[in-house]
Amino acid sequence: MSTPKAPRRSPSSPVSNGRLNLEQQRKRAKDLLKSLNAGDPDALQRVSQHLPPRSQTLRLADAQLVIAREAGFASWPRLKQHIESISLANQQLQRTGDQDRKTLHIRCGSDIQHSLRTAGLTGDFLEFSDPFCIGPLSDSDPQTLLHERAAFLAQAFNLAPADALGRQQQSYNALLNLAPYQRIVLWLEHDSYDQLILAYLLHRLRELQPGAELQLIAVDQVPGVARFIGIGQLAPEVLSWLWPQRKHIKPDLLRLGSDAWHALTAADPTALLALIKTGTPALPMLGLALHRHLQQLPDLTHGLGLTERLTLQILQREGPMPTGKVFAQLMRQVEPLPYLGDLMFWWLLQPLLNGPTPLLHVDSSEADWPQRVIQLSSQGQAVLQGKADGFSCRPTGYWVGGVALTPGQPHWRYDPGQQRLHLQHA
Repeated sequence: MSTPKAPRRSPSSPVSNGRLNLEQQRKRAKDLLKSLNAGDPDALQRVSQHLPPRSQTLRLADAQLVIAREAGFASWPRLKQHIESISLANQQLQRTGDQDRKTLHIRCGSDIQHSLRTAGLTGDFLEFSDPFCIGPLSDSDPQTLLHERAAFLAQAFNLAPADALGRQQQSYNALLNLAPYQRIVLWLEHDSYDQLILAYLLHRLRELQPGAELQLIAVDQVPGVARFIGIGQLAPEVLSWLWPQRKHIKPDLLRLGSDAWHALTAADPTALLALIKTGTPALPMLGLALHRHLQQLPDLTHGLGLTERLTLQILQREGPMPTGKVFAQLMRQVEPLPYLGDLMFWWLLQPLLNGPTPLLHVDSSEADWPQRVIQLSSQGQAVLQGKADGFSCRPTGYWVGGVALTPGQPHWRYDPGQQRLHLQHA
């Protein structure tokens, strides 16, 4: 339904998949030193970002330090140590794999399935990828929730209802067949797409109480990756490095998952905000993702969710752009916690493009939506200037979890700076 979240890359940044070769890094340091000695201004600028001014001639050790710090390490020895640890973990996993126990790997997509095999993990794989970060949620029984979500996905993405139901049914029903497994490992990152799915999985595992040992690999950063977006961007050997870092899922984390799921599905978001304010100590990244999710409520100033506001601000700053480039800039530069796939973004834009007072205009001459140029309408400009309310301009309402938002009706708004909810009357 959507493409993987894409990392940002730049010539001076380490490779985005986390693969680091020591000989390559040594060559980069030598090349940097050579450029410095030749007076190359770009090389001088790179050094100035990491080393204080000095009168002495820079040595190879100084260039190596710059290379290490560009990769996110405090020193060259730390960089070497990390590269060696990846190599050792990869060798160990190739020898032992996960065959010591009957294992199920659960991931919110299929992006790492092949990489896990390449890394040496041969256990069964389950994709559970219902995008709870968009559309309505309810605290219904699993079968009712399954049908509610399948109906939403079919409508939102123009899918055949039977196809949408069949795909989700496979994932939901697989959770009822965990008895054969001795170990269940959840592979997730820190954004709201993953963390909302994690909340549901923890909640269901708490209800189901499988006999397997429950383990979690939850990642918000990886050394050597300048902008970490998700596990799917990582090379197989980096997944090998993550494998020994998995943590046991303890009862307090299962309780947190249930608390988060109940709060996410409630029609009133006050319990969700209260949970966020605890800092969710059993898994702090969950609290951060829940807060990002809450920011999809209309804000007090513009009446826009955060994604909508950031999108309008990109177009205000850059002018008309192909929709695909707007999405890339949103994900790679301005979104604080990237979570959207491309088709989810296009779906989210529809209420801004339609209705009697659209906030955006689109040139529909291109068949493929990523190539269609969008720009702010005069109404969109007015919303960003505080002269009109973005929520009131919507032709249709939307959901943030269990919270229904309908133009012309009382609805919740959120002030993220003050972490304050406001029930706004029509």
